[in-house]
Amino acid sequence: MLLKKLSALLFAIVAMAGLQVVTTGPAAAAPRILYYDASQAQEFVAVVNQGAQIWNSRVTNVQLQPVPAGRTPNIRVYADNGWPRTYTTSLGNGRWYMGREAVNDGYYQPRIAAHEFGHILGLPDNRTGRCSDLMSGSSAPVSCTNAYPSATEAATVNTNFRTSATVPAQVFVFAG
Repeated sequence: MLLKKLSALLFAIVAMAGLQVVTTGPAAAAPRILYYDASQAQEFVAVVNQGAQIWNSRVTNVQLQPVPAGRTPNIRVYADNGWPRTYTTSLGNGRWYMGREAVNDGYYQPRIAAHEFGHILGLPDNRTGRCSDLMSGSSAPVSCTNAYPSATEAATVNTNFRTSATVPAQVFVFAG
């Protein structure tokens, strides 16, 4: 209590002397790190890494990193011949598939990867058909090459990981 009063008194004296006092609030919390394993993504490993970097460039409360040796990943990524899809077990945890069917139909691979990571980060499909909405998925035209989340999508992810929101387990399929 005495220390608090002395600090307030010192602050008042310094301010009356005409000096500027700069105070800082509490340090920002470190982002939550989610580890992903792309070792089963076959020919799509580089695209999976690109999808993770896209999210890392747009959000601050969570970061996607390749799983280091000896650590269990939060996210596992696979490749198969079906449609891209995600199976979440909880916010930040689950598995997703880079489906060759969408790739063969001409969908932009980095958009698919970023979209599927978006599900792991708590975002649902929204089917707006707009290329500017990453989570519009396959409702956007095949010609869409925007692989970046909108400001609203990024803000939702930041909120999800700031408040540790609970998101129930779900299944998301890229196809309409």
